[in-house]
Amino acid sequence: MDKIVVTALLIVVGIISVVSLFNALYPLITQSTEAMASMERRADDRLKTQVQILHAAPAGSDLYLWVKNVGASRILGVESSDVFFGPQGNYARIGFGAGTPNWQYVIESGGTDWNPTATIKIIIYGYGAPAPGRYFAKIVLPNGISDETFFSW
Repeated sequence: MDKIVVTALLIVVGIISVVSLFNALYPLITQSTEAMASMERRADDRLKTQVQILHAAPAGSDLYLWVKNVGASRILGVESSDVFFGPQGNYARIGFGAGTPNWQYVIESGGTDWNPTATIKIIIYGYGAPAPGRYFAKIVLPNGISDETFFSW
């Protein structure tokens, strides 16, 4: 009779231990899976995103930069991008829509989204007419993808 009671107690303790272990580990496994899926989505976004600065031109006291979406995905949050421009070795970050100089953009193909194969024209207002020389331009998208180039006038 004693062996039956001890065996029954060991079975109950074993079941309670397995349930406790499952309740402790399941949330950790689920959280880890969600983190991996999130990281995979961000990596996929970065792989599908690519831009190329095509051309720059002065326009009075303003400057134009044409940038093409050569990637496979639509680019969101263009206004959150960083634009750098200036003479070689003396460039600066240009703020979006506020301060002097500042930049705005227009989607050249019409529409409201910067879709693949579409080009935007970045207008840098208030920069002043650039003197002859070599200039640096760089755009960094919100997801970290960037392109940079040098221009001469």
